[in-house]
Amino acid sequence: MEETLKILVVDDDEVDRIAIRSALTTAGVQMELSEVGDSHDAFSILSTTAYDCVFLDYRLPDRDGLNLIQQLHSSEIKVPLVVLTGQGDEQITLKLLEAGATDYLSKSRISPETLSQVLRSAIRIYRAEMQADLANQQIRESHEQLTCKNQELERQQQQIQMQNLKLLEASRLKSLFLATMSHELRTPMNAIIGFSQILLRPKFGQLTQQQTDMVERILNNGKHLLMLLNEVLDFSKLEEGGLDLKAEIFDVSKIINLVVSEMRSLAEAKNLSLLVQSDLQNPLVFNDPVRIKQILINLLSNAIKFTESGEIWVEVKELTANRVVIIVQDTGIGIAPRDFKHIFEAFRQVDQTITRKYPGTGLGLAIIDSLVRMMGGKIFLKSKLGVGSMFKIELPRQITLPTVAANTPASQLDNDGFVCPGKNPHHSSSQANTASR
Repeated sequence: MEETLKILVVDDDEVDRIAIRSALTTAGVQMELSEVGDSHDAFSILSTTAYDCVFLDYRLPDRDGLNLIQQLHSSEIKVPLVVLTGQGDEQITLKLLEAGATDYLSKSRISPETLSQVLRSAIRIYRAEMQADLANQQIRESHEQLTCKNQELERQQQQIQMQNLKLLEASRLKSLFLATMSHELRTPMNAIIGFSQILLRPKFGQLTQQQTDMVERILNNGKHLLMLLNEVLDFSKLEEGGLDLKAEIFDVSKIINLVVSEMRSLAEAKNLSLLVQSDLQNPLVFNDPVRIKQILINLLSNAIKFTESGEIWVEVKELTANRVVIIVQDTGIGIAPRDFKHIFEAFRQVDQTITRKYPGTGLGLAIIDSLVRMMGGKIFLKSKLGVGSMFKIELPRQITLPTVAANTPASQLDNDGFVCPGKNPHHSSSQANTASR
């Protein structure tokens, strides 16, 4: 069914109005036709009624069609306008189109075919312009929204930058506080340890068994506290980049045997076997012997702490001519897969309660990770709950100072089933809690 169009004819000449009506009817246009004779009535009716098209005589009794078009435009009244011009009005057509007329037609050319064609064309052009205006309006609104969002994002980015600066400053102050407190506490702690050792020497007087037991407890607890303070101090230096490796050529097998000898009494106190195996054709390496010793002590301390029965063994072997591997394995409680990604994080303990069974600062493995990274090495972890854990450290036989970038994690994933703790491996069905190492 053809659309019924609402059409307004603005012309003071009755004959011209009849001609337009007759041409549209003959052309078969379905319409509701209204007629007015001057611009005042035209403006009034167009202010209140919407039309699909207006046929406007250029020469009206009260004013010309150009003034009416300009008035409609200033009043934001939009409608397809076809201006009907007479003889000699051709020179005004450009101004009419610039003012807002959709099209124009000479009265001498009015016929059913031309009038119908101009009508359809004017409506089509008008509707296309309206769609374009709507699209442009939507684009402008979208642009304004994007501008507002960009401004909000910039504001949030500035806030994030400010927060980052505050966090960096807080981290710096935290590291400074830890370093200062650790350094200040080491002096009286060394004095407590020194005086305890003096009291245990026979030449300073014979103590009763009860007194000896109490002094030995003071000495052992003092050494434990000093170890914790040293961990905090080392970690604060590592965070600030103030810890340097002091490399030299040494026999890594001797260092391993020395550490095992020092730790054997702790293992025997829990009835644990502590085994060591060296398979090095050339035991000489260029590294920091003090830090290698520290890594081994931390790994063995953890192994002894978290193993209630069974054995612990240390193995050192050559991976290639330029790399050596140190392995520390135990039959302890093991580590749940869900905790692998956190195991090397500083101050992170799986059991965070104050009543946890296994005490500590939670810095041991974080320090190991940082030291191995400084040496250009890698750490691999393999563990199973209730079975035990294995830490494998690969180190270059000869380190370069300075070495690996600080942002490169030492923990990795190798081809022997060792898992990178920094990644999220597949969780096993066992979800029992494990203590922090």
